[in-house]
Amino acid sequence: MAEVTVFGYDGSPLPSAVSSATLLVGGARHLSAVESSAERVVMGDVGAALARVTGHNGPVAVLASGDPGFFGIVRALRRAGVDPIVQPAVSSVAQAFARLGLPWDDAVVVSAHGRDGGLRRAANICRAYPKVAVLTGPGAEPPALAAALEGWSRRVIVASRLGTPEERLTGPDGDWAEPNVVISLAGDLSSGPAGWLAGGVRVPDGWALPEDAFHHRNSMITKAEVRAVALPRLRPAPGTLVWDVGTGSGSVAVECARFGAAAVAVDRDPAAADLARANAARHGVEVRVEAGAAPAALADLPDPDAVFVGGGGPDVLAAVLARRPTNVVAAFAALEPVGPAADALAAAGYATGGVQVQANRLAEIAGRHRLAATNPVTLVWGSR
Repeated sequence: MAEVTVFGYDGSPLPSAVSSATLLVGGARHLSAVESSAERVVMGDVGAALARVTGHNGPVAVLASGDPGFFGIVRALRRAGVDPIVQPAVSSVAQAFARLGLPWDDAVVVSAHGRDGGLRRAANICRAYPKVAVLTGPGAEPPALAAALEGWSRRVIVASRLGTPEERLTGPDGDWAEPNVVISLAGDLSSGPAGWLAGGVRVPDGWALPEDAFHHRNSMITKAEVRAVALPRLRPAPGTLVWDVGTGSGSVAVECARFGAAAVAVDRDPAAADLARANAARHGVEVRVEAGAAPAALADLPDPDAVFVGGGGPDVLAAVLARRPTNVVAAFAALEPVGPAADALAAAGYATGGVQVQANRLAEIAGRHRLAATNPVTLVWGSR
């Protein structure tokens, strides 16, 4: 097995040890920085390049951008059975934040390069988190990412060709070039409290929060027990987008956002929309709130991965199913809509289920205890 050394490249002079290799592997711009008579393999077809590396008898130098252990070639080499020596350079993400003069231990980093659905997942991360770095790729170029963030208040900066004489910071419609990193920022992030855990993704400290954790009017809120059943069916997670239609207080949208999902809350009542905004702020999460009547208010929203339908008639559910989310949960206080909703889900190709949730909560009365019933709610769900 050849001795393989992976050298990170950030525009600085490469170590002299690169010249001792008898096989050089890397991108064309990396290889152009090396004066050597060694055999060269341009990294286009990764599988073919790895086969050449593993079949070579002699020292191999693999050149890769920045830190090759960070969304880089090191993982692929190890999967091919290579145990490489790694000499990293400064990663492109670290350079991008350094050029902006910003700390990045609280940033979420997502790679959209060479991955199916990369643009959608990257956009959802940018929608959900205030500070994100995106390693872009084909199909997820800066203008496409910026277009996906319309409706969210974000500043998008493209850091191109970092560490080279062509380095520049532009907007997504500016004179950007490949390779680049996109930085998505919400608000003024010039300062903030120091944390202890790197990366912006956080696990919520609880879910199915009590009703008093939210501002609401006249108990117009999805009860904690109902949310406890609905959340596993919605499966909110980083990289997904959840709609909460007929949001009321925004409690479902907020809970999904606490799991790292991008969330949109929709309600025809402007007062309910205000409550949803207040509850999102109260819990420190991002929720896009749309004050408008469904289904019309749904037309211009990005396609969801999951939808909670807390209000509206059959036309609302039909509009949701037309967008083909993976998971749908609909809540009903009355029984009559339950059967038609299940039929509509099944007709649209969803595997369906449902349950009626009725909780009897422990309550104190005159020094003793009783069980106080909450109103029953029937949940119907579908997944595909």
